[in-house]
Amino acid sequence: MSDNTIASNRKARHDYFIQDTLEVGIVLVGTEVKSLRQGKANLKDSYASISRGEVFVEGMHISPYEQGNIFNVDPMRKRKLLLNRNEIRKLERELTIKGNTLVPLKLYLKNGRVKMELAVAKGKKLYDKRDTLAKKDADRKIQQALKERY
Repeated sequence: MSDNTIASNRKARHDYFIQDTLEVGIVLVGTEVKSLRQGKANLKDSYASISRGEVFVEGMHISPYEQGNIFNVDPMRKRKLLLNRNEIRKLERELTIKGNTLVPLKLYLKNGRVKMELAVAKGKKLYDKRDTLAKKDADRKIQQALKERY
């Protein structure tokens, strides 16, 4: 994780084939930004959906800010993502393909603003996950062998 990364969805790369990524802004309310700056976010089971020409991220958890008292909002609420009309149309076309979904990959700060890396992804089957793990294990063994050799 780099300095400006707040949260990343490492499970997404295990569960999905990532086809295309897009940097989007996110609409936050109240003390959510302060909580994010403390690194209190979870993207594990989150996904994005398109409804009435707008894109929303659901299932993303932002913990309430400790000093926020009455200004805190629901940690699991739907949050609007900021995209232009052409990007939304492109995403809608991508989602018409069977098996494609929108998955948030990471949440990070860029020039003082919170951004999200959103991906169009296709779900992996169990055998695909096994193949990925086997390939990763083989690569690790090759690297170890090369390291011992030199």
